[in-house]
Amino acid sequence: MEPGPDLREPRISFRGSASLIVAVAVVCILLIWLPAYRWFFLISLGIGAVVAGILYLWRKYRPIKEEDVEQKRPLGLD
Repeated sequence: MEPGPDLREPRISFRGSASLIVAVAVVCILLIWLPAYRWFFLISLGIGAVVAGILYLWRKYRPIKEEDVEQKRPLGLD
């Protein structure tokens, strides 16, 4: 049975910089409120920094060559 038009859940939509501000606020609240979240956040930041560094160095020393790209114009736009 479908809910009627007046019984739907309200949706809150944030666009642009408002969504970034909300995300940063939620992370800050969780870092202050939940001590275990601090360790999870620090470990996640460390893993992310290591992966970003590896990808940066990989692309720096092994750049993509013209012949490595199969479809140069996948949508057929010229």
